[in-house]
Amino acid sequence: MSIATIRQALKGVSGVPVTAYDDRGEVEPRITAKVYHRVAAAGIHNIVAAGNTGEFYALTPEEIRHVHEAAVAGVDGKAPVTAAIGRSLREAIAMAKNAAVIGASAVMSHQPVDPFAAPAAQIDYFCDLAEASPLPLVAYVRADGFSVDDMVRLAGHTNIAGIKFATTDLMLLSRSIAASDPAGALFVCGLAESWAPTFTAAGARGFTSGLVNVAPQLSLAVLDALDRGDFAAARAIVNKLEPFERMRTKFRNGANVTVVKEAVTYSGLNVGPVRVPGLPQLDQKDREELHRLLKDWEG
Repeated sequence: MSIATIRQALKGVSGVPVTAYDDRGEVEPRITAKVYHRVAAAGIHNIVAAGNTGEFYALTPEEIRHVHEAAVAGVDGKAPVTAAIGRSLREAIAMAKNAAVIGASAVMSHQPVDPFAAPAAQIDYFCDLAEASPLPLVAYVRADGFSVDDMVRLAGHTNIAGIKFATTDLMLLSRSIAASDPAGALFVCGLAESWAPTFTAAGARGFTSGLVNVAPQLSLAVLDALDRGDFAAARAIVNKLEPFERMRTKFRNGANVTVVKEAVTYSGLNVGPVRVPGLPQLDQKDREELHRLLKDWEG
């Protein structure tokens, strides 16, 4: 798939499905594929396999490949599949090559988690990975400390389709968009629906979402409002989502995926608990509050 096609998809909603586990705690590819199928059937524009909501860092490289395979099977050509990759540069390059063999459309590199990573060297990591990848790359930027020059260098690489910008440094975002070639990588809101209006106002396009696992219609409604320039309508939907997103931030985001997986299980697909170090399960009070919220959305 061409880099232009991937950039167009990134202007929409990039959904990040959960990974299902069986009773033994192993990746369950059949249920995982069903989750991906539901998200694709809802009309989500770009589907990220084994992203953070898919518990990338709790999976082994072999399990990540299984998730990529389940994603391609479940999506069945209805949308681009962007396979999440990462860890050491050598591992990430191998994952990118495997993703191409599996049939993914693009790859998304998680930011290196090395505690001694230097900002400019992290840009080198993304660029070196883009050089070696047979598929277009989306760079996932989460840390602070980058400069406008760093972002411009990243956005200018010919095999980087987009930058998933996931910090609240809006000054850096807006300055980087202004300084980058408009024909280069697309800057995408990496902080989901809640931040999408603010990021759009700063010049970003599209946003990522874990909400698509349970309420893709609300994600698409936010995007539609933003595409029409109706920020008031977008904020009204975001306000409706606020209790769900607030619950996900508990325990320093340790409940982030837990809330989504509980909601998916409530919808009829048992996807199993979150692996540690994420919060394995919600307590009864939060579970009941979440179920009430989901019922309200159904109404």
